Amino acid sequence: MSSQQEPLKIGFAYVGVVLGAGFSTGQEMLQFFTNYGTMSYWAVILSGLVIMFIGRQASKLGNRLEAESHLEPINEMFGERLGKIIDYILIFFLYGVMVIMLAGAGSAFYESFGIPSWLGSLILAVAVFITLNLSFNKILVALGAVTPFLIAFVMIIAAYSFLNPSVPFSEANTYTDVAKSPSGVWWWDALTYSGIVLAMAFSLLSIMGSQASGMKAARKGGLFGGIMLLILLILLNGGLLARIDVTNAAEIPSLILAREIHPILGLGLSLVMLLVIYNTAVGMLYPFLTRFSDPYTKRYRILLGGGLVIGYFLSLVGFVGLVNFFYPILGYVGLLLGAALTVRWLRSKFAVKQTAQ
Repeated sequence: MSSQQEPLKIGFAYVGVVLGAGFSTGQEMLQFFTNYGTMSYWAVILSGLVIMFIGRQASKLGNRLEAESHLEPINEMFGERLGKIIDYILIFFLYGVMVIMLAGAGSAFYESFGIPSWLGSLILAVAVFITLNLSFNKILVALGAVTPFLIAFVMIIAAYSFLNPSVPFSEANTYTDVAKSPSGVWWWDALTYSGIVLAMAFSLLSIMGSQASGMKAARKGGLFGGIMLLILLILLNGGLLARIDVTNAAEIPSLILAREIHPILGLGLSLVMLLVIYNTAVGMLYPFLTRFSDPYTKRYRILLGGGLVIGYFLSLVGFVGLVNFFYPILGYVGLLLGAALTVRWLRSKFAVKQTAQ
C-alpha cells in the first residue's frame, strides 16, 4: 500500500465505523444539531473540528504506544486505577453497541425488505463472523468500502433539498423543536456528540494507528477521517434543515427525502443503512475481541463465535434498552478521553518550546 493510500484507508474506516444507523437515518442529526435551527451550523462546525483534532491525536497515540487494544493508551493517560474504570466502560459499550447493531439490522431488514427481524439480525451476525476471520487489512477495506457510497447519497439528498427547500432558511427556526435535543444547549450537545464519536472510535483508532506504517500515516488518517465527518455533518444537517417541516416529523428523515427524489434512491439508501450498521458492528466487536485475546488465535475465534451467539439472543430481549439507558455515559467518557488527549498535546507543545528556549 502506498504512503498516500494508507491515510485514506484509515480515514474511510474511521468514518465507516462511527456513522451507524443513527446518522444514516438522520435521527442523530435532528437530535443533536438540526433542531437548533440556524445555530445548528455552528454546532456542526464545533463538533466537526473537535472530532478532527481528537481523532488525529488518538491515532497518533496508538501509533506511538504500538497499542494492541485501547488499554495501553488509557493506562498511559489515566494510570491503572482510573484507566481500569474507563476500560470497563468502553468494554461494556463496545459489546453493547454491537448488540444494538444486531437489533437494528433486524428492524432495518424488516422495514426495508419485509424480512423477519430475527433473520435480519442473524444475517448480520453471520456477515460479522466471516469478516472478523479476515486479516486486519481486509477488515479495514471492508469498513471503508461503504463510506464513498454514504458520501454520495448524502450529497445527492443535500443538493436536492438545497435546490428544493420547503422552508426558507430565515424561517427554519419556526419549525424546529429544541425540546427534542438532549440538553437544549447547542454547544454542549455538539461537544457531547463529539464525545460519543470519539468513545466509539477510540479503541479502533488506537489499533489502526498502531498498525499504520508510521506516525505520519496515523496522524493523516485520523485527520482525514475527521474532515470527511465534518463534511458529511454539514451536508446532512443542511439537507434536513431545508426540509425541516417534513423531516422533523419523520421516523427515518433521510429515507423520506431519498424516496421523494426517486424510489430507487430510497432503495439504495436502505442498503447503505444496512451496510453502515454492519460497519459499526464489525468496528465495535473487533477491538472488544482484541482486548481479551490475540487476533486470530483459537481464543479469539471462540470469543468471536460465542460473543455473536450471545449478542444475537441479547438483541432479542431487553439488553438494547439497558445500553440505551446508559448511552449518555459514553459521551462523557469520550469527552474525558478528548480532554486527556488535548492535555497531552498541549504538554508536548509546551515541552518543545521549553527545549527550544
